[in-house]
Order: sequence, then structure tokens, then C-alpha cells
Amino acid sequence: MTLKYGVIALARTTFDMEFAEEMKNRAFAALDAAGITTFGPRTLACDSEQAEAALAEIAAEDHIDLLLIIQITFTDASMTIEMARRSEVPVAIWGVPEPRIGGRLRLNAYCGINLAAHALGKAGQSYRWLFSSPEASGITDKLSGLAASPNGSHVSLEQFEHRSDASADRVVEKLGQARVSVIGEHPAGFDTCEFDANELHELAGISVNKVKLEDAFEKAKAAPAARAKAHRAEAANALAGLDDVDQEQLNRSFRLLCALEDIVDETKADSIAVRCWPETFVDYGCAACGPMAMMNQAGVPSVCEADVYGSVTTLMLQELADEPVWMADLVDVDESDDTAVLWHCGLAPLSMCDPEAQAEATIHTNRKMPLLHQFPLKPGRVTLARLSQSKNEKKLMIAGAEVLRAPMAFTGTSGVIRFDKVVAEVCGTIMDEGLEHHFSLAYGDHLESLRQVANRLNLPVLQIA
Repeated sequence: MTLKYGVIALARTTFDMEFAEEMKNRAFAALDAAGITTFGPRTLACDSEQAEAALAEIAAEDHIDLLLIIQITFTDASMTIEMARRSEVPVAIWGVPEPRIGGRLRLNAYCGINLAAHALGKAGQSYRWLFSSPEASGITDKLSGLAASPNGSHVSLEQFEHRSDASADRVVEKLGQARVSVIGEHPAGFDTCEFDANELHELAGISVNKVKLEDAFEKAKAAPAARAKAHRAEAANALAGLDDVDQEQLNRSFRLLCALEDIVDETKADSIAVRCWPETFVDYGCAACGPMAMMNQAGVPSVCEADVYGSVTTLMLQELADEPVWMADLVDVDESDDTAVLWHCGLAPLSMCDPEAQAEATIHTNRKMPLLHQFPLKPGRVTLARLSQSKNEKKLMIAGAEVLRAPMAFTGTSGVIRFDKVVAEVCGTIMDEGLEHHFSLAYGDHLESLRQVANRLNLPVLQIA
């Protein structure tokens, strides 16, 4: 029998729309070649109104076997969740990869399906998923297979016996006194960044302080010019290209750094979580990435998208590693060479720069404003972790990996890594479990101490690599 899919292709206009249109056409060509009949408009849905219209057109059909949501570019999960809740048939998400050519992330589709899987898991919605090129070997079977049973969890959570571990004891003591300042609210559709302050306090004694984003902007505007100038002079010692970006916007970045420092001092924060977009660009006029990278380097773990759980995880890792940490997105997996890419706009601390590379000042690839750090990560052993709420169960996700010396995969700060397990298996666990799209990273092997931290917090452990 011929399979019938209702298909909606999602995109966000801040990405490379010409390339997105090309990939959308290639995706539909693959569906046609697989003999699958599709319903719905073969156009990109870039907002909720267009997605609603597409869903209405699909709903007019008498019978379909599957609602397929193609993540052509990164989008938040709000449209996916709404469509899944209203669908009377199984739902699948398909992300398309892009080449690692050293330029901007043109699509960032993997991160999009990661975000969607987490949101679907938290909402109790079953889903199938695929991350594959439309021209990949076996794509016909992969597309047809989406109409089969939903992907299921294939891992088990572990509890570890208590062992003596001074590092773990130190982390738990730190968390018991820790204060996190969250500046602004997390973006809509980012279920990965939701938090309950009371639950965090019950878990580990952590206190969360909320700061209005507009208050941070007012502090930045009022920052003394001499203080911002001093930060610029310090950055010039390490970053090439400061003179090549818009100087007024650059000055705003250094003023925002002053504001973040003041908020940390005033709230006695050990780490911060900042709503970095779109308001820092459209309301204030600069990128927050560089200032937050500098806070990371100064020993105040700073994460974007107001991700409080991510901020807590980076604080844990910093306490273990005793050096600056970083929170990143997993944006690409390549089964052909068993590697993956960790990336964020420009948030990594300078201490993570490959010594064979020159750290540069750059602009945000979508918003075209400074300040961002740009460099490849230095090679070495790393530990990844995430205090997770996937599928509404608290757990500590951990993984071991190696950063490889490789050309920059994408602009900003990025690193090509090889997990301790085969990347296809790691990807499968992330997607099946609906893990969050943010992973905290520290150099060194801290897996055993993290297991003992989890033991002391009465958390199960999900080791993905």
C-alpha cells in the first residue's frame, strides 16, 4: 500500500533561506522517490500562521499515515508541539544536515529536532525521528520506516553506590550555598530551559534570583565609559579584529559586560543564565555572547537562553575542573567519520582556544552584531554533563569525549569531538530520551566524580558515552 504523509517544512528566516529552500526541495524529492504520497503545501512554514494553514490543508485529507515535520532550519518547538497535540495520527520529525565548511550555521536543523524531541517527550507525546540527508544511502527505507512504531528508549538509568570522593563532596557543598541569577525569561518554545526554583532548592539547596532584562540594559547604559574602555583594552590583548567590527555596538557589548559584573556582585551570584536574544540585539543593540564568554573566563559560569539548569550544570563542572567551562549546542553528527560538533555563537572562554589558532572578534552570523569570540576548541579530553528534566524525570546526563584538532566546522566557537561511544548510538540516545539541546563541557575526565555527585543528590545517571 502507498504511504500517505502530511508534511510541513519548518524554517526561520534568520537562517540561510536560499539554502533552506534548496534543502526543502531535496527533501520532497526524496519523499517522492520513496513512493510516499504527500499532502500539504510544499512551501516553508516560517511562522505560526503559515504552519496553521499547512496543518489545515493536511487535516482536510480523509486519511494519512503520518504527520511529518521537516526541520529544515532550527526553530523553537512551539509549532511542533501544537501540531503534535492536534494530530490524530503519529508524528515524526526529520532534520537535514549541512556541510561543515567553516562558515555560518546555515540551517542548524539538528539542534531543532533535539529541541523538538525534548518538548515532545515532556508533553508525553510519542514521536519518531530522523536526521539524514535526503540523498543518504537507504533514505527510502528510513522515510518509509517513520510510519512504523515510535522510537523507544534503549537505555536505563543507573544508581551508583556511595564512595568516598572529596571532589563530589565539594560540589555538593558548593551547590548547597549557590545562587543563580537568571536575567530575563527563557524564549518561547524552549521547553529545555524551563525550571522550578523550589524544586532546584529542594534538590541541592540552590537559590535562584530573577533579574529583569530591561534592568540589565539600564545598568549597561549607565556603565562608566572608562570601565568599558578598560574591558576593551583587556580584550584587545587576546582578540584579533576588534577594530574591524562596528565600534558603537562593540562599546555596548563591553557596557553589557559591566552590567553582568554588577548583577553578579549585587545578587551574590555564583552563575548566571541570560536571555541573550532577540532583545539584546533588537532592544539594546549588541550581542551578549562575548560578554558572557568573558564572564565564563572570569570564573562565573554564564549560559544563554536563560537556561537555569544549564547554569547549574556548568557550575558543577567548574567546581570539579577548577577552570572555566562552557555550555554549547550539539549541532551536527556524522556517522561516516564518527564525529560530532559542539557549537555556540561565540560564548566559549578564551582558555578553550586551540593554541595553534588566533582567537578573533566577530559578529553574530544571524544578527550581524558584535561581540562574539571566534576560535576552534583546543584538542583534549572533555567531560559533558547536563542536569536534565527530560520526560519530566530529573537525572544527570554524563558523557566522555575527545576534542579533535580539526578545521573550524562553523563560525563562532566550535569543536569537533569524538564520543567514547559510536556517535550514531549517542545520537539515538539523545533523541529517544528527548534530552535537552544544551550540554555543559569541561576539560578533563570527571565522570566518576559526577556519578558521586549524583549519588549525593539522589539522582539517577544517564551515561550516553
